[in-house]
Amino acid sequence: MEFRLPVLWFALALLAPADPAPTPPVANDFRELLDDPNGDLSRMAKGVLGKDGGNQWFYFPTHDEPATPIAWGFKFETVSFKSTDGTLLHGWFIPAKGPKSKGTVVFSHGNAGSIGHHLGFVMWLAEADYNVLTYDYRGFGKSAGSVDRRGMVDDVKAAFAYVCKRPDVDSLRLVSYGHSLGGAKSVTALAEAPVKGLRAVVIDGAFASYQAMARVVGGQLGASLVTDELAPKDFVGKLSPVPLLVVHGTRDEVVPVSHGRQLFETAHQPKTLFEVKSGRHGDSLARDHGAFRKRMLTWLAHALDG
Repeated sequence: MEFRLPVLWFALALLAPADPAPTPPVANDFRELLDDPNGDLSRMAKGVLGKDGGNQWFYFPTHDEPATPIAWGFKFETVSFKSTDGTLLHGWFIPAKGPKSKGTVVFSHGNAGSIGHHLGFVMWLAEADYNVLTYDYRGFGKSAGSVDRRGMVDDVKAAFAYVCKRPDVDSLRLVSYGHSLGGAKSVTALAEAPVKGLRAVVIDGAFASYQAMARVVGGQLGASLVTDELAPKDFVGKLSPVPLLVVHGTRDEVVPVSHGRQLFETAHQPKTLFEVKSGRHGDSLARDHGAFRKRMLTWLAHALDG
């Protein structure tokens, strides 16, 4: 059963938190093992995981609630809505701080935890007078169901369908903002099902390919255990003419900056790239006292009103 060690290491490393502890160096012989030159480990792992079973290793959902918007001094509304297959999803609607919102941001979070773990990514947008809908995919937080790549892409679509029906939302001033896995899911979802009132798409630290990410962490063994079905690299070109903003840190320790560059290069105009010097996986927009947050707000204003 020697294959269990590299499979487990691949899963844990790929799904590490935004600021993980330093990973011990991988011995040369272990890296060679991950490269799986004769394919034996891949065949053994697939025998245990089943066909495409490695796809599940991208997700680390939790069901806790470490914080709510109240911690930032904001009121919020607990909401629920159904995904396309009837799965009940849970989320929070956070009204803009000011009396009139500039637009509504639908935020799709990363691959671990629940919405309470990701509030730092969006509360500054509520402070800047944007409504925010943040929600959990199926199998995360208080949402029903179990994690599933196709289902989670459809959950993004359901979040937009829900927010468009709210009487307190201008459905013609919508923004998609996705971090990491959320960026990957939202690119695919919005390309498959364009939203009439979508005025801007922002992805931060998103990856271009599931298999490429698996290969970065787990070598050929990792890549052989996942599929590239619904990979954002195959859909990002279909977002145009909606403006796209790609944010990626040059020192992203989870998703290499090459993924952000690939998505930007593959996308069609209008598109903008914020390549944040020394930015890491969870802090690119917040670095330098929020310098890139200010730039993003300027970009959003132009996308919404330009």
